[in-house]
Amino acid sequence: MVPSRSTSRWVDEGVAGLLSIVIPARNEEGNLRESVPAIVSALGAAGILHEIVVINDNSSDGTEAELIDLEQRHPTLRHVNNPPPNGFGLAVRRGLAEFRGEAVMVVMADGSDSPSDMVAYWRKLQEGYDCVFGSRFIQGGAVHDYPPHKLVLNRLANTFIRLLFALKLNDTTNAFKCYRREVIAGIQPLLAHHFNLTVELPLKAIVRGYSHAVVPISWRNRKTGISKLKIREMSSRYLFIVLYCLLEKMLSCGDYKKKDVP
Repeated sequence: MVPSRSTSRWVDEGVAGLLSIVIPARNEEGNLRESVPAIVSALGAAGILHEIVVINDNSSDGTEAELIDLEQRHPTLRHVNNPPPNGFGLAVRRGLAEFRGEAVMVVMADGSDSPSDMVAYWRKLQEGYDCVFGSRFIQGGAVHDYPPHKLVLNRLANTFIRLLFALKLNDTTNAFKCYRREVIAGIQPLLAHHFNLTVELPLKAIVRGYSHAVVPISWRNRKTGISKLKIREMSSRYLFIVLYCLLEKMLSCGDYKKKDVP
């Protein structure tokens, strides 16, 4: 079970100027040894105070041993073992209950997200936005070695979401996004246990009135390991979350919307 935290804890306990990177990892031994040092190097070179929180999601390989070794070399890294059951969404939610920064980014363990884009997210956030979202499908964005069938399904799903919610954002399903601490508090409770959390987080943030910017990002397919996303079994879960957020938008009469303080 994901530990419960009150809204006040999320808001009051953030360390000013600290960026938290939350990485869910299940059997990612081969990828973490490359992705974590790359993130540490990029954020350190940019002078960004940071922590990296890796959630070991019931891995059966050498992921935990690799994390212990990485922690000895990178003091900004810590790992948390998530109890069963495993699930991408549950792992991310555990990370969102553990992070200490004033803002948090959800980053994949497989190295698909560019560390330079993480720097760009943080700098864009400093302009005053509540969230920063990336798109691989706008000018300046790029994808490398994207499986063709997944690319087609991605564009169809994102077009459906964009039209349904009248969004300009065309890459809602991508997990790699950045949120201020108060946004994470304001979009509770989170429901998704699996990859459908990737759409629940941004859609709730948008529906509840938090501001966001969109910047171009790049994505590269994993070098080792296998993707945990099972498209067939996830389709109904994605639809459930999308319709849940749509109902909130249509029927809640703004009860959950961010209220500006005079």
